[in-house]
Amino acid sequence: MRDQSELDLMLKGYGLTTANILYHYPDHPHLLQSFIWQDYDLAPRFPVLVKFIEFWREKLDGPLHSVTYTHRTLIAPNEWRKVDGEFLLH
Repeated sequence: MRDQSELDLMLKGYGLTTANILYHYPDHPHLLQSFIWQDYDLAPRFPVLVKFIEFWREKLDGPLHSVTYTHRTLIAPNEWRKVDGEFLLH
């Protein structure tokens, strides 16, 4: 997916997804650590986030405690508008 520019992804419906991942330390399972992850993803299925969580579960030692996420579509049809004039100062 990184072979496309961010603008191309946004025009295809991708939005910025931020996930706060809490996980247990491998050596001290009673302690939690936070990891922030960001990437462009498609709501509502979030295939990129799901792929990352699967990678985490298969390859990394710290077991997941919880994942909370937010998603924002950065370009939406209501954000485009026609500008009829321009103001110049000095």
